[in-house]
Amino acid sequence: MADWNNRWEDNIGGTAVISGKKVGFYVDKECILCSVCSDAAPNNFRMSDAEDHDITYKQPENEDELAQCREAAENCPVEAIGENGE
Repeated sequence: MADWNNRWEDNIGGTAVISGKKVGFYVDKECILCSVCSDAAPNNFRMSDAEDHDITYKQPENEDELAQCREAAENCPVEAIGENGE
């Protein structure tokens, strides 16, 4: 399970409100740069500038992006993607 206190500092912060619910995603330091997240949700996850981990670079803006972010979290092999950590 992802740990908010162990998240990468270069994740975008903040949250979004989708269908009346506040959501926010982050990637923690367990990330192994497998790119599952950026494949599942390319509008929200990408490789970091350091090229050694993935990050959340944009919070989801609609139901489709939210579903893609949740799919990425469900399929992360090391459970490095967290939701609503703040």
